[in-house]
Amino acid sequence: MPKSLGSELARIRHLRGASLKVVSDAAGMSPTYLQRLERDEIASPSPNKLHALASALEVPYVELMKLAGYVVPRDKPTSSEPISRGPLAHALLSEELTDEEVAALTEYLAFHRSRKKSGGD
Repeated sequence: MPKSLGSELARIRHLRGASLKVVSDAAGMSPTYLQRLERDEIASPSPNKLHALASALEVPYVELMKLAGYVVPRDKPTSSEPISRGPLAHALLSEELTDEEVAALTEYLAFHRSRKKSGGD
């Protein structure tokens, strides 16, 4: 069974020996809100709340974002070329591509660009 955000928040807080009040104060939220998060009663906490909790619990922000269901980019792009921002860049950076996928995308891009140059688009 995959870990939930709430169960991980509670587990980490207990490992730190911290009360709901201590962590919620450090994160700038009410103890009730944190308790609801730990019970998975809040489906989509904001990235701002997750950032505050990551700081208060001294855990990587990216890990909390993943547990909350947000798509997060990989640490490093696979090429040395800069990738522009936008939905394509986000999709490409959000998970590892297989060699087959890279080849298929490269082939399609070459095809699309050749059609554009020849006036076929």
